Amino acid sequence: MQTIDQLLAQVKTVHFIGIGGSGMCPLAEILLSWGYTVQGSDNNPGDNIDHLRSLGVKVILGQKAENLAGADLIVYTAAILPDNPELLAAKNGEIPAFERAKLFGAITRRYKNCIGVCGTHGKTTTTSMLTQILLTAGKDPGAVIGGVLPMIGSHGRAGSADTLVCEACEYKDHYLDLSPSVAVILNVDEDHLEYFKNLDNIIASFRKFSALTSRTLIYNGDDANTVRAVEGLDKEKLTFGLDSKNDYSAANITFERGAFAGFDVVFRGETVAHLQLRIPGKHHIYNALAAFAAAVNAGVSFADCETGIATFTGAGRRFEILAEIGGITIADDYAHHPNELEATLSAVMQMGYRTVWAVFQPFTYSRTKILFDDFVRVLQIPDRCVMTEIMGSREVNTYGICTKDLAEKIPGSVWFNTFEEVADYTLEHAQAGDLIITLGCGDIYKAAKLMKAKLEKK
Repeated sequence: MQTIDQLLAQVKTVHFIGIGGSGMCPLAEILLSWGYTVQGSDNNPGDNIDHLRSLGVKVILGQKAENLAGADLIVYTAAILPDNPELLAAKNGEIPAFERAKLFGAITRRYKNCIGVCGTHGKTTTTSMLTQILLTAGKDPGAVIGGVLPMIGSHGRAGSADTLVCEACEYKDHYLDLSPSVAVILNVDEDHLEYFKNLDNIIASFRKFSALTSRTLIYNGDDANTVRAVEGLDKEKLTFGLDSKNDYSAANITFERGAFAGFDVVFRGETVAHLQLRIPGKHHIYNALAAFAAAVNAGVSFADCETGIATFTGAGRRFEILAEIGGITIADDYAHHPNELEATLSAVMQMGYRTVWAVFQPFTYSRTKILFDDFVRVLQIPDRCVMTEIMGSREVNTYGICTKDLAEKIPGSVWFNTFEEVADYTLEHAQAGDLIITLGCGDIYKAAKLMKAKLEKK
């Protein structure tokens, strides 16, 4: 059987099953830029589908065998089940079909310099920030981002340069299909334990990704798990962190409005820039240092790095302010792991809002069950906690877990089955001066948009 790299040199029409996903959309856009005919299907409407259609991509809602007409190559997401009618039709019709990670890997090999940003937390923000620095500095990189970067209005771009900045996700070891020149490792933490089982296996996985890197490892020197993952690897290494022992470190840290960090960037003992972040949370100091170090490594000056970060206001679904209506602020954030929730909620609690309403959608039964006590702890940080039922996504609930179990442990929390109920309850109780922030990596953003629409109608 031919490899996907070989097939891409021959085929003309590529069909994406689940094209609206944040991981699929940028790959489809890159292939479109390269002259392929791109088409696809999905079960649900959404912003990504609207965006692709605006570019001329044919997207069909609903998945059935006849959707494959004219396709030379099929790409499908990890969430697609084996009995999916389009996947079965591809196999029966002997149309080559590959999981998304295989196509992603082939795309990375089309670029001379592939910068893969990995880590349990912060990938999308750092990938977005690094892309923006390169664009602001006059470079023209390709990009594959897990969220929409406002500067380009998209999850991705082909670019015209020989550099690709991409988000490299450890889920089911998918990033091991990539071919990075440079790896940026933000942190290594417990997640996806339904697959990895334990932290040792996660560290081993990040080590494999690091070993794939052909040139440079840029990593968090403050994070013990990350240091362990790269220990002994024979690569050029650059470290970043708050500790001054790192190659890139932060000094003289201050916070505007209690949450927006400003700091000096120190490179090997010399202050080379001052950054004032426009995204809230101490954790973003690490993301900014990582992006700064990677950009300098890619040939960008210290001054251009400073300028690029100064203009960065965040990626889509990363503390994204959607509306300020009647004194009520509505924001949306992708945080779904307890450590991400803790970082985001701790930051917004310092921003001076009268009441912070956290509207959380748990994602996957396994994560909710395995990290249950951590979820209970961090969801007590906001003033009020409103939850939806767990979004199972690719899983069947063999864990016997539901949101009611969380609510019973979180004082004052409530939960509802529908976004309509969530929106009505939250808006009925929220007042001027409050922040409503939806949180989760599923489709909880729809609840935020619903609340925005209801307030506008008022």
